[in-house]
Amino acid sequence: MKPEPIGQTLLIDADDTLWENNIYYERVIQEAVMLLDGAGVDPQAFRATLDEAERARIPLQGYGTLNFTRSLVETFRRFQPPDAHPTLSERVHRLSLSIREHPIEIIETVPETLAYLSNRHDLHLVTKGNREEQSRKVRDSKLRNYFQSVEILPEKDTPAFIRLLDRRGWERSRTWMIGNSPRSDINPALEVGISAVYIPHRHTWTFEQEHPMDHPKLMMLERFSDLKQHF
Repeated sequence: MKPEPIGQTLLIDADDTLWENNIYYERVIQEAVMLLDGAGVDPQAFRATLDEAERARIPLQGYGTLNFTRSLVETFRRFQPPDAHPTLSERVHRLSLSIREHPIEIIETVPETLAYLSNRHDLHLVTKGNREEQSRKVRDSKLRNYFQSVEILPEKDTPAFIRLLDRRGWERSRTWMIGNSPRSDINPALEVGISAVYIPHRHTWTFEQEHPMDHPKLMMLERFSDLKQHF
């Protein structure tokens, strides 16, 4: 699908679209499993238990590093041997919370691509998660000036997109959602009648992985800089 040359409304995801995010969580999970090395812990069983803990916690407490930490420590304590040193889970706790202090790593070509797009279209950053944490990332990324607005939502699903579109009055025929997550960016956008650009990231979070809809309003690109060829 080819958009008109100028004047589109581009809603752009943040985590793992503009900057790296999930790789930090994956590294901490791996380190937590390594701390149990020698206890005969099956990494796949550990991960399945962690996923179950997160799946139960997120609807009640939301996203973000703090709630991830609670799920990880809870899982770690279930797997650690009875004779494990009592400070071991505290170490996992500190390790997990350190994600919040990790410097922002902007994905290659993002700033120059945003500079190009912002001169031709209306750009709005649309992300989900803990408001304080996501606001810090936006600030530290130094990308804020490319966007006319920033929307931090507790969830990005079909009802959330409907509410957002109704509140902002964006014309569906001229609006695009751009992101790496089929579950939170692509499929709900297509379901509410706007177009979508899917830019896969090889470290997309497990919970965000589902098949993108087969839809005439879907565009698939390899990298963020490819947007300049289409918009």
